Amino acid sequence: MADELSEQDFRVKADRAIEQAQQSLMDLADHEGFELDIQGGVLNIEFEDPSPARFVVSPNAPVRQIWVSALVRSFKLSWSTSQDAFVLDGETLDALLLRLTRLHLGR
Repeated sequence: MADELSEQDFRVKADRAIEQAQQSLMDLADHEGFELDIQGGVLNIEFEDPSPARFVVSPNAPVRQIWVSALVRSFKLSWSTSQDAFVLDGETLDALLLRLTRLHLGR
């Protein structure tokens, strides 16, 4: 459960998860021409095409979740010890971001 993580453990796992998410989208970003940028532990995914948009992936330490703002929605992922990842309904952060990115790109 997410509440089992200390704040320090959460920060380490969240930073690692966000960096891994950025890496997992690099090839697609190069191919499709969107930008990935981490600043202050927050990943911004910025699109010009097919329409301007920004996805924001940020840690929320008080509740030990990673929050994703994308496609006019908010997704709140909690730590899953069994999956060793932040997940929402069984979907990992990497998988969620890939699915949302492809949806925005119309793929």
